[in-house]
Amino acid sequence: MKRSACAILLTVSLACSAEQASAGTPVHQLTANAMNECALGRLADTRAERIQHFASGQAFGEQAVAADDSSADAHFALFCNLGEQLRVDGESLTSLFGFRRMMRELNRTLELAPDHLDALSAKGTVLTRVPGFLGGDKEKGESLLRHVISREPAAVNARLSLAKSYCAGGRHEEALAIATKALDLAQSLHRVDFIPEAQQVISQLRSQSAKGN
Repeated sequence: MKRSACAILLTVSLACSAEQASAGTPVHQLTANAMNECALGRLADTRAERIQHFASGQAFGEQAVAADDSSADAHFALFCNLGEQLRVDGESLTSLFGFRRMMRELNRTLELAPDHLDALSAKGTVLTRVPGFLGGDKEKGESLLRHVISREPAAVNARLSLAKSYCAGGRHEEALAIATKALDLAQSLHRVDFIPEAQQVISQLRSQSAKGN
């Protein structure tokens, strides 16, 4: 409870400081700030640093949405930080309320921009990972991820999500090929926020493959 209270106080503090620092800032700048914090949070070395970046990103995202509710990118930036806060301790659902709020932002993004590839990738990822009672649909999720990859061959996150889903379904060789391609893309595109995750997925797949042999 004490840790939870500290996290709430940190979020409030960051929200206030962000509001003061960005008063009058255009929506696109607030959105860029939110996405930047989301990326920095993924790269942070400690849990406290990750929480700080995602909380700051959430504050920027909320300001962007408040300034222009019709901005799909603003809603997606808020979704990014809300989602990363939920998985700060790993790939697990830590809050049903938080999950529902995150999904509202993701669905609002797609309502405003049905072809938003990052949002489609995120939607596919969610569908492959959450249980059915929360709306999960592995087949539909994988189909969405393949669609994103076909539209954007450089989609690193979609490839990683598809690799994880294939791995969970026992399709290890396909998963390894997809994850390896994702790592190559992340390195060539200098997407340093995705490189550690890609390396981890490949390591897990190779380990599982060795056990199977």
